[in-house]
Amino acid sequence: MRERRKVIALVTDAIGPYHHGGKEQRYLELAHRLAARADVHVYTMNWWRGGGIRHDRGVTYHAISPLIPLYSGPRRSIRQAVVFAVCCLRLLFARFDVIEADHMPYMQLVPLRLVATLRRRRLVVTWHEYWGPDYWRDYLGSAGAVGWLLESLAIRLPDVIIAASPQTADRLRELTHARVPVVVAPNGIDLAAITEIASEPEGVDVVTVGRLLPHKRVDLLLRALALLRERGRPLRTLIIGSGPQMDALRLLVSELRIGDLVAFRPDVASQEVLYAVIKAAKVAVFPSEREGFGIAVLEALACGVPVIATSAPDNLARHLVTRSGRAGLVCEPTPTALADAIAEVLDRPGGDEGALDWLREYDWDAISDSVAAVLS
Repeated sequence: MRERRKVIALVTDAIGPYHHGGKEQRYLELAHRLAARADVHVYTMNWWRGGGIRHDRGVTYHAISPLIPLYSGPRRSIRQAVVFAVCCLRLLFARFDVIEADHMPYMQLVPLRLVATLRRRRLVVTWHEYWGPDYWRDYLGSAGAVGWLLESLAIRLPDVIIAASPQTADRLRELTHARVPVVVAPNGIDLAAITEIASEPEGVDVVTVGRLLPHKRVDLLLRALALLRERGRPLRTLIIGSGPQMDALRLLVSELRIGDLVAFRPDVASQEVLYAVIKAAKVAVFPSEREGFGIAVLEALACGVPVIATSAPDNLARHLVTRSGRAGLVCEPTPTALADAIAEVLDRPGGDEGALDWLREYDWDAISDSVAAVLS
C-alpha cells in the first residue's frame, strides 16, 4: 500500500508572485519544491481574482482572509494583522499534518498555536529576523513595549523555529533557553535560473533592490550619489521596488538635483527581468540598517555584480557581503562612507569569481531539503 503523502499547511499573509519581497520569494520557491514530496496548502489573503481556492504547480492556495494592505503608512497595519490572525482560526477545520507559518506579523501565531494544540499537530514557525526591545522602541515609541511583549511571547509558541540566518538563530536561542528548538534554513537563490538569464542591453552604474521602507535607507544612497556628483562622478542609478517611501524618495531626488541620474522601477514583476537588470549594473548597493538575511544581496552576488552593504548592527546581510571577499564591501552607514565605497568598488579590477563557490549552499533545492527535514 502506498504511504499517504504528508499535508503541509503553509501560513503566510503574503506570498509571491502576488507580493514582492524576500519572504514572499522564499515561500513561493519552497512551496513548489515541497509539493514534490507532500501536499502543500498555502493559507493567505485573497491576492487573486476569482474563487477562494486556486491551484498552481502542484500547490493549493486558500484565501482565508480579505486582501488588506500590509502597510499603513511606513508601518505594518495593525488592522491587517488582527484580521489575518482571526481568520487563521479557519484552519481548525482544515486537513493538515503540520503547520509551517511565517512569524510576521506575530499576532497570527496565537490562534495558530491554539489550532495546532487542539488538532495535536506541530507548529513550525520561520523567523526571518529578530527585532528586540530597542528596535520596537524606535519603531513604535512608547507603544514599543507592547510590540516587544508580543514578539517575546510569540517566540515561545512554536514547537520548532526555523531561522533564516545563523545570526537570527543565535539571538532566538538566547531568548528561548533551549525550550524551543531552533534550526537554520536560510533564504536561497535559483542558481540555474540566474545563470541562464542574459543581462539587459543597456546598463547602469548603480542598482538597488527592495521594498521602499524607512529601514532600507535608500535616502543614504541618494545622498551618496549627490556627493559623487559634486566630486565630478555622476552615476546612473536604478532603484527597483515600490513601497510607502516612494514619494518621499522622489522628493529627495528633486531636492538633491539628481533627477537626471536616478530612475525608479516599481514595475519589475518577474525574477527573470530582475536578474537581467541587476546583471547590467556595475555595482549593487544595499544601504539597509536592518535585514534578517538579505536575499537581494545574495541574488546580486550570484549575478556576478559586486555588492556594497552597511555595517549597521542589525543588517545581517553584511555577513553575506563579508563572506563574498573581494566581490563585496561593507562600509559605515553614512552618505560619505557609502560614496567612498561606491567609488572604490567601481575603480577596482574584476571580482574574484572563485570566492563565490559557497553560493551553491544557498540553492533553493538544498534549502528545501533542510526545511522538508524539519517538517517531517
